[in-house]
Amino acid sequence: MKGLQNSFNAEKEILFSRSIRAGKRIYYIDVKQTSKGELFLSLTESKKIVTGESDMPQVNFEKHKIFLYPEDFEKFTTGLAEAMRYIFEQQGSSEPRTDEGGSEITLDELEF
Repeated sequence: MKGLQNSFNAEKEILFSRSIRAGKRIYYIDVKQTSKGELFLSLTESKKIVTGESDMPQVNFEKHKIFLYPEDFEKFTTGLAEAMRYIFEQQGSSEPRTDEGGSEITLDELEF
């Protein structure tokens, strides 16, 4: 069990992190390391879910994760840029959300 615990802790260590607040969601972009020393991205969407009565609300966070490895970065960013361009062409560019403490990055600033 000790070997399993060590590899679990090694995978959980975050070497670099950025969070992006976007309305009811927070996106986390984390760089982690596998037990073999290989770096990868962990992308997490966290959404606050409030249920129950207003005087006794229950707060939970729904999380979705994607793990992205360096050998897939180019294909992933190319596909992401194509999908974003399609959306902008179909419905136009939307105003960026302004959340406290966050900085906005435009599509033109991204290099793929």
